[in-house]
Amino acid sequence: MKPTHIEHIGIAVESLEEAIPFYEKTFGLKCYSVEEVKDQKVKTAFFKVGQTKIELLESTAPDGPIGKFIEKKGQGVHHMAFAVNDLQHQLDELETKEVKLIDKTPRKGAEGLNIAFLHPKSTFGVLTELCEQPQQ
Repeated sequence: MKPTHIEHIGIAVESLEEAIPFYEKTFGLKCYSVEEVKDQKVKTAFFKVGQTKIELLESTAPDGPIGKFIEKKGQGVHHMAFAVNDLQHQLDELETKEVKLIDKTPRKGAEGLNIAFLHPKSTFGVLTELCEQPQQ
């Protein structure tokens, strides 16, 4: 597998309302998209830094993955996402290399991307997301 670039870094926050102005004022970034991903119980906000994005993640339910993460670890870096081509092929290849997959098949994520997560036990403690632009 060869990622094309770092797609984004996901940061869990308690409040987008508080975090967005911080990133805009402190770093001079512009939030270009806020979106709710209902099936993941999360609301996201995106900033672009060169080719890479920062994704802020606010839980919409305490039992959602971000809500559980914040309860256990507090706010902070949640995951690293790599852009790849042919996501399903990449997942199949990783599975043959005994990488533990959270998602064996791609699913829809924010910004319409196809996504899949690799388990942190296989990636030295870093929750890793693979992202692919859907075929047009």
